[in-house]
Amino acid sequence: MAGILRCISPIDGSVVAERPLATAADAASAVEAARRAQAGWRTVPLAQRMAICAAFAEHMVADKDRLGRDLTRQMGRPIRYTPGEIAGGMAERTRRMVELAPSALADVAASDKPGFTRFVRKEPLGVVFVVAPWNYPYLTAVNAIVPALVAGNAVILKHSHQTPLVAEAFRDGLARAGLPEGVFQVLHLGHAGTEALIGHPGVDFVAFTGSVQGGHAVTRAAKDRFIGLGLELGGKDPAYVRADCDLDHAVENLVDGAFFNSGQSCCGIERIYVHADVHDRFVDGFVALTRTYKLGDPLDPATTLGPMVRASAADFVRGQVAEAVAAGARSLVDPRHFPADAPGTPYLAPHVLVGVDHSMRVMTEESFGPVIGIMKVSSDEEAIRLMNDSAYGLTAAIWTADEDAALSIGARVETGTWFMNRCDYLDPELAWTGVKDSGRGCTLSRLGYDYLTRPKSFHLRTTTK
Repeated sequence: MAGILRCISPIDGSVVAERPLATAADAASAVEAARRAQAGWRTVPLAQRMAICAAFAEHMVADKDRLGRDLTRQMGRPIRYTPGEIAGGMAERTRRMVELAPSALADVAASDKPGFTRFVRKEPLGVVFVVAPWNYPYLTAVNAIVPALVAGNAVILKHSHQTPLVAEAFRDGLARAGLPEGVFQVLHLGHAGTEALIGHPGVDFVAFTGSVQGGHAVTRAAKDRFIGLGLELGGKDPAYVRADCDLDHAVENLVDGAFFNSGQSCCGIERIYVHADVHDRFVDGFVALTRTYKLGDPLDPATTLGPMVRASAADFVRGQVAEAVAAGARSLVDPRHFPADAPGTPYLAPHVLVGVDHSMRVMTEESFGPVIGIMKVSSDEEAIRLMNDSAYGLTAAIWTADEDAALSIGARVETGTWFMNRCDYLDPELAWTGVKDSGRGCTLSRLGYDYLTRPKSFHLRTTTK
């Protein structure tokens, strides 16, 4: 018996869904079916593959309210926001990746050479195994699923145990859009089953989004195979507020960037460096706006801050905050302002800390929760040094009125994406990638297709004279 998956809602501890975990035989059958289906799918004209994926997006958007409610029940994000993940980001990424496909997948011609036809063709890899997380379960999964399918691959999706209904929603939406049977499949797997599937000779690429620890496990599972790995592993993303910024705009953006989804975002803002000239005013505005949030039942449309995914995750953040305060930091938001906050539960008030430094875990270790540390800096040089003082490098952001300064500073910050006057957003026309412990590989943009295809060179001699 392979076991049972139980999705426990952080809202009230109820069981949202139960599913049997796939056995080794189930997994082997899925790979075999995927390989059979992919042999035919790769021959389907690109325009038809694009049309099916575009139709998938429209089916999902039409069902956004039901899917959003299911998502809230599974992982706790307030229901006022969850339909937007489907109708907003997921649909946008699907449409843009479909639109980019003809140019991204086109043959690459060599220079003219009399008597020869020469070009490079981008061929599908075969079977792509997508391992997706719970925090943005539609957004993170679609980054790999749609371009993989458009490129002519088959896909097997293993979603987090916290969001199994999302995997099934992908399956049902693609089936309604007309995707042939076997081209996309869902497997509910435990850790051992996931690692075994990574090692299966019928799997050609693994796209993983999760923790650094999980990324190491994926790498170990693939160590005896020459396959590609896409690893998006989170971050400790910094922001720098320069003295010349629009301060109100910076406050509004950064409170949202720190606390949306209860801070459970790989590219959410987790540390802020503020120039001394505007530090006190920024902190005052940040705290005032934070106090307007409402922590509570995420099924209530008035709620703006839901529970964290589980009590242990909330207690981890509580531990970071307590250590920082014991080491001299000051917490500026009284948890009593948020009556739903309760130790030992997933309901955690947002925390704003000042007097922090990089000796504290809250400034160096990924928190993945509603806590932010704010440090005063005296110069661009100090801000750059502190932003780079991290094991991570997924995104970083600056608030300034000087685009030239933003470009100059951004060139020196070790990160995969550099923002000016915004944060916590993936533009599907730009490469989504990280450096250091934030992972390797690339999704989205035209470049994302290069990781889901292999180049095949054609060298044709058209005359023998």
